[in-house]
Amino acid sequence: MTQDRPLIIGSRGSPLALAQARTVAALLAGQGPADIKTMRTAGDVLIDRPLAAFGGKGLFTKEIDEALLAGTVDLAVHSMKDVPTALPDGIVIAAVLPREDVRDVLVSPARGSLATLTPGARVGTSSLRRRAQILAQRPDLAVVEFRGNVNTRIDKLRRGVAEATILARAGLNRLGIAAADIGITLAVTDMLPAPAQGAIGIACRDGDDRVRSLLARFDDPDTRCAIVCERALLAALDGSCRTPIGAFARTESGTFVLDALIAELDGSKIFRVQRQGNAGDAVRLGDDAGSELRRQGGGEFFARLAARYQDGVET
Repeated sequence: MTQDRPLIIGSRGSPLALAQARTVAALLAGQGPADIKTMRTAGDVLIDRPLAAFGGKGLFTKEIDEALLAGTVDLAVHSMKDVPTALPDGIVIAAVLPREDVRDVLVSPARGSLATLTPGARVGTSSLRRRAQILAQRPDLAVVEFRGNVNTRIDKLRRGVAEATILARAGLNRLGIAAADIGITLAVTDMLPAPAQGAIGIACRDGDDRVRSLLARFDDPDTRCAIVCERALLAALDGSCRTPIGAFARTESGTFVLDALIAELDGSKIFRVQRQGNAGDAVRLGDDAGSELRRQGGGEFFARLAARYQDGVET
């Protein structure tokens, strides 16, 4: 890369992904011009089946990372919750931006809560984590598959495909949609977020010293620490979109705290763990929490989940 040409930012083409990419472009504006190159990922193309049927790892990042390694783009903007725990060789997350609100929002025309949804109401989601936590609280509800970007899912509600859905508040905020206008924000005690939810990561080539140096100034240490902890938990669990996993790491009153869970798909069992310590021990705390959840769930728990997706097909 020469300094007289624009930096090329790789991004998915969804409205939310573009909003995130434009945020990064604005940050880089003082360093010179930046252009956004959009591309479709497997997760954008495979829209007719649940994400879990494909395993989930790298579905929204693989093609962009390949373009990064090929030199077609200079950096890639990812939602960190979509980034596999093992990065491709030659790629690093050079910056993690300050984290947005991690909470989920129950979106419903009735503006009600989970408790006030009518018995048997359909709640649309493609997230196994959300499915499990919904059914743990309301086993009478019907959870139906719901794919698409934020506006697509809101439109499905208007068309009566379901009575409610759950969206990340971070995404709504970045799109300029007021959560209070369309639903109820759920407490993390009722709906633990996905690991790394609300965090934007900026990837670049490991050997691209100029871009790494440019991005380093935007890295938020507190967010990186929390994300490192939650991703260590994921790595210990070998987590993917096939496993209902929730995690939230943060500093409270000077203490670093991690809450995490795994759950049966039907919400009949939820295993929870909390770890507290120093932020400098983030990786160890995440790894220890993952190991404890593995112990609580036992081998049968993960075997049952794997058996549902033999040869990429949910059974």
